[in-house]
Amino acid sequence: MKLSAFRFHIPDDLLSRYPAKHRDESRLMVLHRKTKKIEHRIFKNVVEYFSEGDVMIINDTRVFPARLYGNKEKTGARIEVFLLRELSKEQKLWDVLVDPARKIRVGNKLFFGNSNLVAEIVDNTTSRGRTIRFLYDGTPEELNHAIESLGQTPLPKYMKREPDANDKERYQTIYAKNTGAVAAPTAGLHFTREVMKRLEIKGVHFTPITLHIGLGTFRKVEVEDLTKHKMDSESFEVKQSACDVVNQALDDKKRICMVGTSSMRAAETAVGANRRLKPLSGWTEKFIFPPYDFAISSAMITNFHLPESTLLMMASAFGGFEFVKEAYEVAVKEKYKFFTYGDCMLIL
Repeated sequence: MKLSAFRFHIPDDLLSRYPAKHRDESRLMVLHRKTKKIEHRIFKNVVEYFSEGDVMIINDTRVFPARLYGNKEKTGARIEVFLLRELSKEQKLWDVLVDPARKIRVGNKLFFGNSNLVAEIVDNTTSRGRTIRFLYDGTPEELNHAIESLGQTPLPKYMKREPDANDKERYQTIYAKNTGAVAAPTAGLHFTREVMKRLEIKGVHFTPITLHIGLGTFRKVEVEDLTKHKMDSESFEVKQSACDVVNQALDDKKRICMVGTSSMRAAETAVGANRRLKPLSGWTEKFIFPPYDFAISSAMITNFHLPESTLLMMASAFGGFEFVKEAYEVAVKEKYKFFTYGDCMLIL
């Protein structure tokens, strides 16, 4: 496939900048791959498409407030520091992005607010990237608490607004558990306790796995030939308990639904030679684009993604390129909301 195949226009007013009033009242487009039928529903209707013994694989990563603002030593210049991932808990080393990058050199120190949190730049990485060391006397837990109190919810830049109190709750799934993501697993944002309870009453199992979403998921693809694109690595874990539930459902020929592209990426990384899920943890650079032979899932819930994004490519691989392309054209016509706080589709 070529990058240009995923190029199309989304009107600016269809980019979601705020969440729906209620999580489960976002719109839901249902795509039936066999019949090519498209339905227009509300997310809470998702319960109708699942039965006893079916499995929903959810990503239980928790977003941390990754965007900090510090002031440069001597000049006082305001610098945005976006935490990407912790490199060493003992040495308090982090990979970060800084903006404006041209003002930050190795050896510079940054001071955060009126706190005693200070960071020193120790190395350069890729574009706008730096490695920093927090100069902090407390324990790793106390450092994390300081970051939590000073950091902001890392809303995507396209929203062009500051995060508010509502974002602290809404830019997090209700089942978030393991801290490590710098972006939310957006398909999961639609679930409420009521929807999950109704599914559980029907006998649907929720099976958590973990993939800590990094900015690499959203990094622009810069090559026309998709086989030459390299994904940034992301940390993931698939436990034995998840494998037991999923593999039993596969043996019983039940429906396996991936909630989001991050769940799909982690699960497909952990597929064994027998096309069953195996326990695995580490880093994944898996890039899924058409054509692709999916081993585990028979359904997928995913938001409406931006043009030329790796997320759209994965959804197209699962739903079928032409069918998903048609669905996106319908979504624009019907004014579905796109991206982070937007509406979603269920692909069956």
